[in-house]
Amino acid sequence: MSDIKFEVIKKISELKFRYRDLGNISKLDSNSPPSVFVGSKLKYPLVNVGILSPLEREENAWIYDDAKYWAGNNFQINDVLKLRDSLINSKFQSSVHDSRTSKKFIELAQEIAIASKPVDVEIELKNKLNLENKKDKVLMPHGMHGNLKEAKITSNVKVHQKVDYVINDEIKSSEGLEILYKNNFSEYTLSKILSVGVLGLKKNKRLVPTRWSITATDDTLGKLLLKKIKDSPVIENPELFYGEFLGNQYLIMLFPDVWSYELFELYFPGSSWNPSDEIKASTDYENFYGRKEYAFATAGGYYASRLPIIEYLNSLKRQASVLVIRIETPSYWAGLGVWVVRESVRKALSNKMKFSDENEMKESAKKISKIKYNFDNSEIMKKSILLNQKKSQKKLGEWF
Repeated sequence: MSDIKFEVIKKISELKFRYRDLGNISKLDSNSPPSVFVGSKLKYPLVNVGILSPLEREENAWIYDDAKYWAGNNFQINDVLKLRDSLINSKFQSSVHDSRTSKKFIELAQEIAIASKPVDVEIELKNKLNLENKKDKVLMPHGMHGNLKEAKITSNVKVHQKVDYVINDEIKSSEGLEILYKNNFSEYTLSKILSVGVLGLKKNKRLVPTRWSITATDDTLGKLLLKKIKDSPVIENPELFYGEFLGNQYLIMLFPDVWSYELFELYFPGSSWNPSDEIKASTDYENFYGRKEYAFATAGGYYASRLPIIEYLNSLKRQASVLVIRIETPSYWAGLGVWVVRESVRKALSNKMKFSDENEMKESAKKISKIKYNFDNSEIMKKSILLNQKKSQKKLGEWF
């Protein structure tokens, strides 16, 4: 499979050499991975809807939008950037309510987003391409962009029968997500389908900016699984996990206790979101009853880190109190989006250490942090709401 990466990236280099003046491209005979981007920069309810496609038709177009494959095959930052920066985002302006209409471009974008395989498209742009590509904490890079003049699908669109059922039935969007998730659709596919406004009751259907649909999907799936694990027994022993992906280092501590979750994110100088010469930090927390407000400090990373951990606990049919420390190092020099967080946590969850004693686990976490990550997490431990509450709150059993 690594041959596919080599071939696609080699082809990108050749195409960029052939199309030296990329800004003058106006017509494309290409295919979409499938991928659609709904932007949030316009004044709501206006949004930009974009169809993403390579410069030319690509046999392995799926690789341009497959974060699980990138993580599973240890793609490096440059590999992902080459793929994403070579996409063209052919966009048009719309209202979020247009998802209920039969407007041509909306229907075309929806067909592409729900497709199970790459879709052949012919595209004509109104004007020159804009080559600017801004980084974002939640979103993947999404390439060059231009305004759409004309577009048509030139292949048969294959839609999974479960997707077809969910989008044509009168059920809430959260129920639709649940049905598809139980049928092994990934959160990546689900957030894409959610964004194009095909889920939900007919009267409520609307386009959802991609950044919102990603976090909404992580949060909805997390809450769905939490309902189950909150009725489960606690884990028997403390568990420690650690791992690293693309310069994102994770320590995950599970305590035998009812569900609570705390995330610390530390951004080292020179990492993608910290150009200063001091360590920056942010943190968010929830107790057994969850959060009422969005996690503003750690934003989409909060929900993206939480989902794989909840999935792990659900696989055990257990609950735990969870403390997560993320260290973003200078090796993570380009923001690639919140998928990196999700897949970094999944990689960390494959390195498990069990302990009979919580203090022993915390000491091991400090040692790993110092030896492997060159960071002393003692201050984090002192400031942790979760750990401080564990010290101060008596368990029900202690009163008897």
